[in-house]
Amino acid sequence: MKYSILVFLLALIVPNLSHGQLIEVGGAFGGSNFIGDVGSTTFISPNSLALSGLIKWNRSRRHAYRATVTYTELEGIDSKSSDPRRVERNYQFSKQTVEISAGMEFSFFDFNTFAGGGESTPYLATGISALHHSNFYFNNGNIIPENTKSWAFGIPIIIGYKTTLTQRLILGAEIGTRYSFSDEIDGSLPDSEVLHDDFSFGNLNNNDWYTFTQITLTYTFGRKPCFCEY
Repeated sequence: MKYSILVFLLALIVPNLSHGQLIEVGGAFGGSNFIGDVGSTTFISPNSLALSGLIKWNRSRRHAYRATVTYTELEGIDSKSSDPRRVERNYQFSKQTVEISAGMEFSFFDFNTFAGGGESTPYLATGISALHHSNFYFNNGNIIPENTKSWAFGIPIIIGYKTTLTQRLILGAEIGTRYSFSDEIDGSLPDSEVLHDDFSFGNLNNNDWYTFTQITLTYTFGRKPCFCEY
């Protein structure tokens, strides 16, 4: 299932290279943090390593299609929360996750990678994301695995800044918050319908969020494109 979703998302943005469009391939590294019913509610507070693979198709000097695959270990620790009720409860979890996302990136200014070093612009990006994670629930503070896995779909909200180091290398920094359509990443809403009434907790009207704070480095290839006028 997860591989078919990856192929579908990449197919949406990867162009036909014979057309000579400008492609960026690279990676990103930094940190992640979770915002939900367990742990801190600070939106930007990296506490776990996040590593990503990144590909972009520059459709014009102002917009590009992009896709990422990110590995991170999301964690929530009540003792690090500013809420005294969470500190007293003292729940915590940590889970390995893989996120696939695809969407569009919009540059504030014309960005020409072939101009050499010094070309720079802030940018925004959004699209759709899918986080693959295991399920569990809490029983008297103890984590009980459910032996199932889920996809938490969401919407990335990304702001960044990028600059050309050379005609081929682009360095950037970005902060990307994900609003997910799931409330079960932190175990507050068990996957099993039988467990919902007895083991659900927290704000059931507020879904889970998580944030990536990363440095990006990409390499461009393909001949200098003639961008379409739209």
